[in-house]
Amino acid sequence: MPTTSSLYRLAGAAGLITGALLLVSVARRNGVIPDIAATRALAPPASALALFTLTALYLRQRVESGRLGLAGYGLNFLGLAGLFAIEFTSQLVLPYLSESTRTDLLASPARTAFLTVAFVFLAGVLLFGAASLRARVFAPVPVALYLVGFAAAALRGAVPEIVYSGGLFVGAIAVFWLAAELLRTPAGVVPGEDLVRQVDQRAA
Repeated sequence: MPTTSSLYRLAGAAGLITGALLLVSVARRNGVIPDIAATRALAPPASALALFTLTALYLRQRVESGRLGLAGYGLNFLGLAGLFAIEFTSQLVLPYLSESTRTDLLASPARTAFLTVAFVFLAGVLLFGAASLRARVFAPVPVALYLVGFAAAALRGAVPEIVYSGGLFVGAIAVFWLAAELLRTPAGVVPGEDLVRQVDQRAA
């Protein structure tokens, strides 16, 4: 039966892959590597794998982060799930449609859906980031980078490309860092253990 620490390590490994895929997307969008079908196909899995890592990050601090953490996790999770669908459509469907069809599609209710996903993701990043900073389970620097980087990335289409790409880059660094913290989770650690230890120390 898998232990809690082994699940954290798996989530950490998923985070490392997510960070790498995000860097590939940044490189592709900025002409460092070819923008071809093979490199575009690597974009959707980043959002899918990030769901696993995000869940582990929340579970590791679910007691300390409280209701704000739960709300942030829920919105962040829904936003990532929506981004997976958007990335899949953007990278593997839209390029093979005619320009007129793409224009009609983006003028349809699909545009509203895209904007809704972006708003939900942004709200989730802000709330989850704030809850994580308050919880103090993870180092504050990667949490701040996560908050700033993915908040900028959530504004895709409303900000210059350099801001969006910069957000993805900063977000990738944050995911690498947080994934490394998950990988270093000691065996036997359970959510809330740090909080219980602090309470016991104060009581003593």
